[in-house]
Amino acid sequence: MTLKEFIVRFRSEAKDDRKPYLWSDELIRSFLNEAEQRACICGRLLLEEEDPAVCSISLSVGSQTYALHEKLYEIASLNIANLAGEVRPISLRSREWLNANDPQWRENTDLAYAAIQGETTIRIVGEIVAGDDLRIEGYRLPMGDMKNDGDRPEIHEANHVNLLDWALHKAFSMPDSDGFDPGRSAAHEDKFTRRFGPLPDSDMRRSTRADEVQRNESYIL
Repeated sequence: MTLKEFIVRFRSEAKDDRKPYLWSDELIRSFLNEAEQRACICGRLLLEEEDPAVCSISLSVGSQTYALHEKLYEIASLNIANLAGEVRPISLRSREWLNANDPQWRENTDLAYAAIQGETTIRIVGEIVAGDDLRIEGYRLPMGDMKNDGDRPEIHEANHVNLLDWALHKAFSMPDSDGFDPGRSAAHEDKFTRRFGPLPDSDMRRSTRADEVQRNESYIL
């Protein structure tokens, strides 16, 4: 679905298809871009494992902390590759786990063996060797917003129509708008959440840390 098609569909469902409109095209567009970003976080929709801008960081001796790509929000796996091409996994840990289980981790001179994910950075624990390269697989946001009529969401087409629920939720929740309708707003928010899941807090986004208990569950769809 293109941005233009989204806006037409939105106006039809919101019964806002006659001028003067209750919600401008620009506002609807912002709701839709927010919807795609939120869907990506709630549903872990975009796994990046190839783009070097997101997945590769050249490490430097003496530097422990590095900026993560701005679109990366959750790490799925970490490896370090050396100059010989050898690859070894390292664990994603919390500071709390390291403080309890490896109190000297800040001074540890073993080869890099763990990492701590911050909000926008990653800290390597252990010694970095010249030529080491950090390899990341993780979940990211869309690389860009929809701006032009022909632009489409980056997520799978099967999920496109569900983005409208978030846009309608946002529109009906505006208290100073003639379209304010808290009941319809809540109903569309519920539909969106049932499709993509609830929004995790910042700590849950780092739930792949090796120090957290992992549970395997079976689901019947």
